[in-house]
Amino acid sequence: MRAPAGPVLITAAALVALTGCGSTDSSSSGSAAKLSVRAAYMPQPVTDSMAAGYLVIENDGGTADELTSVTSDLARDVTVHETTGQSMREVAGLKVPADGELVLETGGNHLMFENLKRKPKEGETVSLRLNFTKSEAITVEMPVKSATYQPTSGH
Repeated sequence: MRAPAGPVLITAAALVALTGCGSTDSSSSGSAAKLSVRAAYMPQPVTDSMAAGYLVIENDGGTADELTSVTSDLARDVTVHETTGQSMREVAGLKVPADGELVLETGGNHLMFENLKRKPKEGETVSLRLNFTKSEAITVEMPVKSATYQPTSGH
């Protein structure tokens, strides 16, 4: 004789074991890239056609990513530049290391805003969109600082 059907009880341990089975989604393990931006600024440009931008992209995740392009309503073109020694060159992207940061700074890697649609003034903000290989795009509001501004920390 069979027992009548009733509610099924699952212990907490069994539930944990069941939910852990078969999941290979690396993002659930906390290893995906977790990007954020800090210390963004643009020195007020000295020309009407070109400006530079600096910021720090932090990655608190266990997977590296890559900054592949940048767009802004301020300029027709925004390019990513790598600086090695005394030479600067446009590159297709810059790596954002796992559990690390990509620093864009004066004298180092940076963004170039070319063919400006207008010359931004100190106190304004410039909106830009950072695009990555794996992560969703990040929109940044970059304040325009004086042409001689030097950050005291963050870069």
